[in-house]
Amino acid sequence: AEALAEDAEALAALHDRELTADMIGALRAVDFPVNLGLLPAGEQSLEAWRLMAATLAETGAAELDLLAADYAAIYLTGAYGASPCESVWLDDDHLACQAPMFELRRLYAEAGLAATDWRKRPDDHLVLQLLYLAHTLSSAAGDDDLRRLAVMLDEHLLRWLPDFAARVAAR
Repeated sequence: AEALAEDAEALAALHDRELTADMIGALRAVDFPVNLGLLPAGEQSLEAWRLMAATLAETGAAELDLLAADYAAIYLTGAYGASPCESVWLDDDHLACQAPMFELRRLYAEAGLAATDWRKRPDDHLVLQLLYLAHTLSSAAGDDDLRRLAVMLDEHLLRWLPDFAARVAAR
């Protein structure tokens, strides 16, 4: 559970802000993605793992500018139509800040957590869901906590994350 919590924190950090040269150096220093506790199990996840490794190996100053543009298109402008917020994927009208956000806000509150400012980053944002995952894995006291986490994953993150990832990858 601790290794998976560290993975979730690392992935949250990668989705949190634009990559910098220092971040690339730190990822290389820990041999990312080889350092991840959850290794790929299927062909699709293995290919994603290979692409992460190849991208990291090939990233220099020029590629950082391209990655910054991609970051902006995904997380700031919505240019790729790949919102990092669950409500947009699950709401019939593709609206932000809908029922999933409030459901997650309740789950976070039960865990003693809260979004810093939901107006800047709604509760259903990918980064916050990954941080919740990390927190829950790190503090799980038994099977009941892990069952609740599995329900959260089934009802929230795993309902939309594959579509988000596919849209970003298709870009």
